[in-house]
Amino acid sequence: MKRLLIVDDQQGIRLLLNEVLKKEGYVTYLAANGLEALKYADEQDMDCVLLDMKIPGMDGIEILRRLKEKFPKLPVFMMTAYGELDVVQEALNLGAIRYFTKPFDIFEVRDEVNKALHV
Repeated sequence: MKRLLIVDDQQGIRLLLNEVLKKEGYVTYLAANGLEALKYADEQDMDCVLLDMKIPGMDGIEILRRLKEKFPKLPVFMMTAYGELDVVQEALNLGAIRYFTKPFDIFEVRDEVNKALHV
């Protein structure tokens, strides 16, 4: 079974993504901050990450940078409520495969994750 890491400081977003992606047959791990996210990534063999850009403490760009250093082939989707094109471009340059602007279409996220993992 494919493992997904969902990283967002908003519990509602984590729970929504968790519910939809579990129905797709994924094993999901939920992290509210960067330290939790990196801990899960180190302990589990993740197949994909959904990562929020704006997280208190360690922001999404720093988490992405650290994930890509250790796991360069790991597919990472970024999520943002802000249309900051420079930050989005930085994330794409660091290896994020796509970004979603909140509020996002949950079914589009699901379909893109399925596509990335060839489900």
